[in-house]
Amino acid sequence: MAGLTHLDASGAAHMVDVSAKADTVREAVAEGAISMAPEVIAAIRAGDIKKGDVLGTARIAGIMAAKQTSSLIPLCHPLPISSVSVDFDYTDSGVRVETRVRTTGKTGVEMEALTAASIALLTIYDMAKALDKAMVIGPVRLLAKSGGKSGDWAAS
Repeated sequence: MAGLTHLDASGAAHMVDVSAKADTVREAVAEGAISMAPEVIAAIRAGDIKKGDVLGTARIAGIMAAKQTSSLIPLCHPLPISSVSVDFDYTDSGVRVETRVRTTGKTGVEMEALTAASIALLTIYDMAKALDKAMVIGPVRLLAKSGGKSGDWAAS
């Protein structure tokens, strides 16, 4: 299992020791989408969802999720998050989310950005499910990361 840092020599899962790594500024950007019926898009845009401000609530949920990632993903390190942004765009088929997470530390924030995007989308689903239970979430993916020993990376 060479190359899988969360497995030890015997193949057992373990938390990676990052104590020898240098602190660097790290950033990750993720995106995701939720597709829905056109009337649901219109209701969200118009503020006609009975549960309230869908995108405002989803933004807060995404920010909170980024800060709680280490509580949700077993081998993630708790990180001092410097900033989280959660932005939405309407598409022809629904809503797209883009999340950006920054920290200065010893390990990256890819999981935090992906978690923020996922939870923001799940929150949209929860708030609008009375109108459309057939909404589809995905794909959710990492768009870019910077910082750390492995340097910068961007999706193609």
